[in-house]
Order: sequence, then C-alpha cells, then structure tokens
Amino acid sequence: MSSPNFIDYVKFCSRSGNGGAGYLHFHREKFIQHGGPDGGDGGRGGHVILKGNSQLWTLLHLKYRKHVIATPGNRGEEQNRTGASGKDEILEVPLGTIARNAETDEVLFEITEDGKEYILTPGGRGGKGNAFFATSTNQAPQHAQPGEAGREEWIILELKLLADVGLVGFPNAGKSTLLSVVSAAKPKIADYPFTTLTPNLGVVSYREDQSFVMADIPGIIEGAAEGKGLGLRFLRHIERNSLLLFLIPADSADIGKEYDILLGEISQYNPELLDKKRILAISKSDMLDDELQAALSKELPADLPAVFISSVTGKGIMPLKDLIWKNLH
Repeated sequence: MSSPNFIDYVKFCSRSGNGGAGYLHFHREKFIQHGGPDGGDGGRGGHVILKGNSQLWTLLHLKYRKHVIATPGNRGEEQNRTGASGKDEILEVPLGTIARNAETDEVLFEITEDGKEYILTPGGRGGKGNAFFATSTNQAPQHAQPGEAGREEWIILELKLLADVGLVGFPNAGKSTLLSVVSAAKPKIADYPFTTLTPNLGVVSYREDQSFVMADIPGIIEGAAEGKGLGLRFLRHIERNSLLLFLIPADSADIGKEYDILLGEISQYNPELLDKKRILAISKSDMLDDELQAALSKELPADLPAVFISSVTGKGIMPLKDLIWKNLH
C-alpha cells in the first residue's frame, strides 16, 4: 500500500435531516362526518452515519465532499400513518478512523470494526400528529407538532493506521527496504530522506501460515512532535501499533543517541506511547564484521531487545520475525 492518493485527514460539514411534521387530521367517511383525530406522526430525519470498511485504507473518497446532507422525514398522514423517515447518509471509512467535532475538538468515537455503524449526526425527531394528543377530556385536539430540526456541525475525520508493528526511524534508515523484503508491499525506495511520504502497510508471513501486519511510516526528525518535517502526520499513525520496531542503521554516528531522540519525540507527542513494547533492529549490518558487531552490541540500550539485520543479504531477518512474534504474543 503506497500511493499519493493516501489521505488521512478530512473536514466536512455534516447536516442531518429535519424531522417531518405531525399531521392535523380528523377521520372522515361517507356516514361519519365527525370522526376522531387520526393525524399520524412525522418521520425521523435522516442520520449521517459512519460505517467501518476493512477494504478501505484511505479517506480519499471523502476529500472533496465538503457537505454531507441527509434528507428530511416526511409529514405524517391520515389514518394514524407515520411519515417515512429521511434517507440516512452512510459514509464508509477505513478501520482506525477517528471522528471529532471540529469546533470543540471532542473525540466522538473511533471505527475499529468492519461493518459496524455509528451515528455521527442524528436526524431530527418527527413531530406528533393530533391523534397523539387525544384524551378523554380533549377528544378533538386542533394541533400537531412540527418536526424537530436536524443538526449541522463541522466534523474532522482522522485515520490512524491499524497495524501490529510500526517501523520507527529517521529518514533513510531502511524502513521501506525492510518492508519490501519481509512482505509483498512495494514502497518507493531511494537513497535520500523522505522517500516515504505516505504510510505503507505490508502483511508479513510467519511460520506455519501465520502472519502479522507491519507499517512503514514516514521518517521522524527532531522536532516532529512540534510539527517539523512530516511531524504529526507520522506520529498519529504509531498510536494504533501494538509494537514499535525502532530501526537505526549500523553506520549511524551514535546509535544510542538516535534511539533517545526518537524516543523523546514519541514521548513529547504522547507519553502513553512509551507503554508500548519496543524492539531495536540495527539495519545495514552486512557492512559489519563480527568484531565491530560485538563492539556495537555493548553500546546498545541494555533493557531493549535488539537484533542486527540486513535487508540486502537477509541477515537476521528470521530472528527479527521470531522476536516480533514473541513480543506480539
């Protein structure tokens, strides 16, 4: 999954339908000139609904929809018939989508299940017909309720990728290359920073036909938590990963310092992310001999599981999968 059509943020005006008015009517037949009230209730206004769809991975289809409008309910009818409800406007979104109110920034809900529906903006209730108001002392009520007005609000949808493993590293650390080796994903790969501008997902095959999902997310830089570089667009996506795989190249000037910087940016964005399990992989380790690798091993954080890998030669790839699977389960 890699495409310039990857959209993870949209903002639009959501307007639900007005409720239909209740009907003021009295029963009339050929030989019944003064029948009782039989005006029905108005129909409910249409809802604006979000529905999870596991086959979607982007909000592109909503990018140019600035107004989403559901239809109003119909007026009630005679013989106590309720008016038809307005047509709901159903928007299908990828799993991992969060809906928030644009004015208050309140999180309304998040979509995590395929096929599950959430009412985003409820339609107005239908008004009561005059039959509803009939009593023993008021047998011919001369009034009916108008329908309740629908609601209009600005909504923000944000997509946070749902993946088992999130790749964390500086630009050009080899994240895309690793994903292309362990899965069928074909991310853009080149030897310059910010090759990856959109997240990539790949399904990684494991032993005995098992698998897990890995996400290659745009590289982090110092200041990302403050919005520098790809900033918050990157950090938003690691919130839904079960495990964080830190990738630092073997030719780094200071592996420990790079790890501390990455960890610091994550902590600054959301301290709760530090509660996730973490693994360290030293990429491009095909350039190391046994002596250099042993020396580097002594400099790695003591409390962090680590493995030396090479996406070019395949060195350490299977031990890395084993380590990931062990920590996921």
